[in-house]
Amino acid sequence: MSATLLIIHHTPSPFCQAMFEAVLAGATDPQIEGVEVVRRPALSVSESDMLAADGYLLGSPANLGYISGALKHAFDTTYYQILDATRGRPFGLYLHGNEGTEGAERAVDSITTGLGWTKAADYVTVSGKPGKEHLEACWELGGTLAAHLMG
Repeated sequence: MSATLLIIHHTPSPFCQAMFEAVLAGATDPQIEGVEVVRRPALSVSESDMLAADGYLLGSPANLGYISGALKHAFDTTYYQILDATRGRPFGLYLHGNEGTEGAERAVDSITTGLGWTKAADYVTVSGKPGKEHLEACWELGGTLAAHLMG
């Protein structure tokens, strides 16, 4: 039986795209077996996507000190439907901001604490253009979350 890692992302910029691609590459590394990686844009993720997943990787720009409206919408439309069924599931987060990511981190902490999800890796936060070390950290984040689900 395979596990499912759901990547829920809002990727409106080239910098967010680079981070998303690095996370995806880490999560789908050939050394990771038995984990299906499903990716959904935050505006189209569904309750059934959330319920079918065994772990989550969240990606968002940090806009005006908060997570993107798209990622907030994903939680607004699924929160109560997934509340009891997803407790204890692991998650990770990557954020891109130009002015800082603290508010977005707090928002995700509040939402995931309410859901009872477990932080499985340090957050990856980048301000400005992601450098090689940032993209490597994103790759590690994807790999860590997928490996966590390998059973």
